[in-house]
Amino acid sequence: MKIGYAFKDCNVIYGDAIKGTDTHMTILIQENGLIQEIGKASAVTVPTHYQTIDCSGKYVMPGLINAHVHLFADGKPFTLSASEGLLNFAFHHILDTRLGRNVLKKRMKKNALIALHSGVTTMRSVGEFFYTDVLLRDEIKANQFIGPNLLVSGYFLSVTDGHGAPYLALVGDSPWEGRRNVRINVKNGVDLIKICVTGGVTDAKRVGEAGRLQMTEEEVAAICEEAHKIGMRVAAHAESTEGVRVALKGGVDTIEHGAEMDEEMIRLYKNNPRALKGYTAVIPTLQAAYPSAKLDPSLTKLNTTVKENARLVYGSMLKGLQQAIEHDIKIGVGTDAAMSYVTHYDLWRELDHFMRQTKLNASQVIELVTKSNAEILGIDHQTGTIEVGKYADLIMMEQNPLENIKALSNVAMVMVRGNLIQTPSVNRIQAVDELLDTVWSI
Repeated sequence: MKIGYAFKDCNVIYGDAIKGTDTHMTILIQENGLIQEIGKASAVTVPTHYQTIDCSGKYVMPGLINAHVHLFADGKPFTLSASEGLLNFAFHHILDTRLGRNVLKKRMKKNALIALHSGVTTMRSVGEFFYTDVLLRDEIKANQFIGPNLLVSGYFLSVTDGHGAPYLALVGDSPWEGRRNVRINVKNGVDLIKICVTGGVTDAKRVGEAGRLQMTEEEVAAICEEAHKIGMRVAAHAESTEGVRVALKGGVDTIEHGAEMDEEMIRLYKNNPRALKGYTAVIPTLQAAYPSAKLDPSLTKLNTTVKENARLVYGSMLKGLQQAIEHDIKIGVGTDAAMSYVTHYDLWRELDHFMRQTKLNASQVIELVTKSNAEILGIDHQTGTIEVGKYADLIMMEQNPLENIKALSNVAMVMVRGNLIQTPSVNRIQAVDELLDTVWSI
């Protein structure tokens, strides 16, 4: 049975840089999980049947939104460099079995809960096996367990021998096959469509393949038109300038990863007539490429092809982010959690990276990971800021993240849709954390 709560006498960071921070505030949360009232602690009357949480001296802000994750892995290093025959055997005889699917689902649920306990109250999953992400989302919505808000894409849409194909993708080699694959994913209950316009780092067989163009503009446009006619957004994996250009011209709603851009691309980001909302946002994933690009392969255990592709992608992606800031392009935050050295609990590292590599301050990156992400994903009417009428997706910290963004690595309390996690617990991967902690000395 759900109850109402009062977060009493807290410092509120609203998630909106313009609104800033208020001190000595009380937040009332109704039994239905919605924020009922926000006001000075001295002026708010707490209903007698509400549970009061003493937040004196503590900081409360919107839950974090990770706009680019995969739930099938946890961030321990891996490559897909095995032979095609071995991969085929592993997929069909291990993963795609009743036991394999059950193990996968438990693993994905565990990763979603790790993220939630670290303060990520909303996740956009952009590529999973067997529509397991759909099943998890539906179980959360049915209150079978308390999990993060999930937006899910099911399988990638890719081309023959393209990124993620054939195991993690529906393959199509024409505009009409692309439309068919959109319809298949929609039939299976996805919230968005994820396409692979270029190659990727994890499954590239040679240097330069990570950003190589794979889809045509005609294919991208057909997929976008098919999704947009039912109000569904399209996210595009694109890791090169030409790949981003094709994705933009086709009308995608978000560019995942991104690359250096020219004037034509800047205009399309800001005014894209084919995109669902008339613009396209960029969601860099700096953290996914940086360790692989900068650390010695003897430490990361990743092969030299992965390292060199990561280096090429990282440099162009970072340049694209810096240009996006300069030209006021809509920016979101995602980590590519599940990839090597990207865990589900270290979203703060991406924000820290933004601040180190750009002129953004803590208030601005917090807005990106809350308010801006919610707007990009089309859920800003429900979450992303602390406002009356929105879901109580909240996190509480002992320290002020506006003074030190690493405060987000130690969340004292989490609330999602009014469900309180009073003592969040995260099982960390010590070897990964120790290696990442050294990366800034390079």
